Amino acid sequence: MNPSSAPIDPRHAPDGAYATARLVVSLVIATLLAAGMWSIVVIMPKVQADFGVGRAAASMPYTLSMVGFAVGAMVLGRWADRIGIVLPLAASAVVLALGFLVGGLAPGIETFAAAHLLIGFGSAVGFGPLIADISHWFVKRLGLAVVVVASGNYVGGAIWPLVINQTVPAFGWRHTYIGLGLFVAALVVPLSLALGRRPAEHTYAAAAKATAAAQENLGLSVRSLMTLLSIAGVACCVAMSMPQVHIVAYCSDLGYGVARGAEMLSLMLFLGIFSRVASGYVSDRIGGAKTLLIGSVMQGVALLLYLFFDGLTSLYVVSGIFGLFQGGIVPMYAVICRELLPPREAGARIGVLVTATIVGMAFGGYFSGLIFDWTGSYGMAFLNGVLWNAVNVSIVGWLVWKQAQRGRQGRVAAAE
Repeated sequence: MNPSSAPIDPRHAPDGAYATARLVVSLVIATLLAAGMWSIVVIMPKVQADFGVGRAAASMPYTLSMVGFAVGAMVLGRWADRIGIVLPLAASAVVLALGFLVGGLAPGIETFAAAHLLIGFGSAVGFGPLIADISHWFVKRLGLAVVVVASGNYVGGAIWPLVINQTVPAFGWRHTYIGLGLFVAALVVPLSLALGRRPAEHTYAAAAKATAAAQENLGLSVRSLMTLLSIAGVACCVAMSMPQVHIVAYCSDLGYGVARGAEMLSLMLFLGIFSRVASGYVSDRIGGAKTLLIGSVMQGVALLLYLFFDGLTSLYVVSGIFGLFQGGIVPMYAVICRELLPPREAGARIGVLVTATIVGMAFGGYFSGLIFDWTGSYGMAFLNGVLWNAVNVSIVGWLVWKQAQRGRQGRVAAAE
């Protein structure tokens, strides 16, 4: 019998019952690990007041968490490509707990900020590497599977700010940090054991054949495509970072209070879940690049709205719109990667693209704080986001145009 035609063991086959169960477990793990990304956003005003520092310095822990996240995405992605996702998940949960412990005991802003390198590194496995892992278990609904796991970041973003908003007044931000790290690690380590199976070799072979044909049709080398996607990822996330990182502080400055800002962040990320899931359905029909372009254009529109509305009710509405518009953007980089690049390098390649988006978030979050310190308001920071978003739209628009052009050329050649 031809090996390629041999039946696949259902325990290792894509699109089956185990794949669906694995998707659910991955979503839960991603939601838990998202605590590492969103906790600092909520407590930023408290940290600024306790340590007596400026807004830019208070933004530095978030920036360093994104640096740790970026490094973790690449290192853990490559590790997961070689040995599977279980050990990277378990090790990352321990690192995350250590980071929260150090942060909760930090005597000053320097130690507190440095702890977020560990927090970011530990939480990274819950995004790029976990997305790459689940992408090998689905063929018919690849885009949907990717965005479901990616939605864990937003589910966590909807839940954790509300939880922290309740625990900080009751126990203080330090005890909240310590308890949060221990709680997440205690759940993630045993859950990781459920993800021990590896995909069938036939699945890898079929995916490699499909991606090679798609890349040839595009007419770009792997290096050129990765470079363009990385630049676009940085640009889109510089734009995205302004509302996500600073909405709590922005509401505090406007006199609405930290609690209102935390609610807006949760609303933004909760509605982002729907946009992420919708983008998965869309990408399975029209492709990742076109879906990314739609989301990028809509994100630019939402950022413009922040320039004209700063009332309490209008900020709730605009934040909800922003969440609906931008939620599907980042996962589309992973979808494009799986559509066009070798599947056995998925963890490493997606890790690089996630790193690019995180660099954009880190730079954008810090630079927005600097702009606030320079100007005394967030108006120019929102405008800065609009301009970076235009760079992203230009690159993605060109890729969509090139795909369409090459497709037309191929159809003409086939007709002749």
